[in-house]
Amino acid sequence: MNGKIVWLASYPKSGNTWMRILLTNFLRDTDTPADINFLETGKIASGRQIFDDNVGVEASDLTQGEIERYRPYVYEQISKRADSPLFIKVHDAYSMTVDGIPLLAPQATAGIIYLVRNPLDVCVSFAHHSGIDTGTCAENMNDENFAFVNQSDRLHNQLLQKICSWSGHVKSYLDQPKLPLLLIRYEDMLEDTEKQLAKTVEFAEFEPDPARVRRAVEFSTFATLKAQEQEHGFQEKMPKAESFFREGKSGNWRTALSTELAQSILDHHGETMTRLGYSTNI
Repeated sequence: MNGKIVWLASYPKSGNTWMRILLTNFLRDTDTPADINFLETGKIASGRQIFDDNVGVEASDLTQGEIERYRPYVYEQISKRADSPLFIKVHDAYSMTVDGIPLLAPQATAGIIYLVRNPLDVCVSFAHHSGIDTGTCAENMNDENFAFVNQSDRLHNQLLQKICSWSGHVKSYLDQPKLPLLLIRYEDMLEDTEKQLAKTVEFAEFEPDPARVRRAVEFSTFATLKAQEQEHGFQEKMPKAESFFREGKSGNWRTALSTELAQSILDHHGETMTRLGYSTNI
């Protein structure tokens, strides 16, 4: 492995936060569940504060092109300071900077854990999370130019993130040829959480001790996470969302999406869904 960063990459609402909580409970290895507001995996890669702290110049004083040029350097600095594998969440699609350099610097990277979820369910969950209707969400998922924080109406706490369409995001990671990658499906996490967590920690070169993995899973159930959110709130919940942790199930799209909307998603992403083993039957 080149660097120390293990990227937890995903299109939004694909199980990234749940995996971060599982990993936190595994890494801490204590007798009580970890606080969901203080995760071992730290801040998201696109966080403005991470950039400002490592560059020495505030992102607000730079152009978008300048910010993009600096981001690989930021991750190299973080990796150099780490004395053990470091998990960092990222929603950016795998892409090159304006200079043709990978945004996720290879020199900083130990590997990529790519989390994926059936896009039909992503649409439902993403709509709830963002406080928008499912039709608008589907349009975003079908848009190759979809991005986060692409408006300069105010100073955001995150930097611009090029998300792409759902298929574009998936393919950007699965088809990059250089970095080690482990694919984890959200549906497989639901079916056998212990198995998927064990695969994840082993990929990051931790010993997947069965008892430790089992305890981490027990501390990361959706009932536990929902109870924590209800009592203390969750800092990653969007203002318009009723809650972050909702049901933690698959197949909700069948009652939440119209046939026409589901078909639109299939028309745009059916090929990629088939590649990942997802049914394209409505």
